[in-house]
Amino acid sequence: MRLTIGLFTVLIAIIAGLAVYTDLMERVGSGAPPAMAAPADQADEVLIVKSKRALHLLRDGKTIKRYAISLGGAPRGHKMREGDQRTPEGRYRIDWRNPNSVAHLSLHISYPNKQDVANAKARNVDPGGNIMIHGLLNGWGFLGKLHLLRDWTQGCIAVTDAEMREIWSKVPNGTPVRIVDVL
Repeated sequence: MRLTIGLFTVLIAIIAGLAVYTDLMERVGSGAPPAMAAPADQADEVLIVKSKRALHLLRDGKTIKRYAISLGGAPRGHKMREGDQRTPEGRYRIDWRNPNSVAHLSLHISYPNKQDVANAKARNVDPGGNIMIHGLLNGWGFLGKLHLLRDWTQGCIAVTDAEMREIWSKVPNGTPVRIVDVL
């Protein structure tokens, strides 16, 4: 019995410590973002293929770089409402960037568009928003590619911190984003 209580106490302490660590790291931020790449090295479109868990940086219709991604916890289908953990599908843009994100750097995708808002209004639900391409939660970058073991975001597109720094530098504001289930 004492062993069970001791293990339970240790487990609770570990969980509490991880929660405090995560909260603290969210406040620390991502650090200084990288400089933008030369225009000739920048993407002119971002293509996300949900079924393949892939993000492609395109230039003149050709992939210049491909990244493995994690999606929202319920990735099938188009985002319908706030909290459904789906990653939207459709055509959007990178409309702003956050160097002080709770996840390592983030690029905001212009979801919801007018059609998304109209569809949500017809169902009397909030369409949600704040869909980003981002790195890992601050302080958890050491996990690297382990984040690919499961879809874990709230509907965003996640890559490693090193990959996010590269994407940040190659994707200027205004870049079109196309999100599809399959190609």
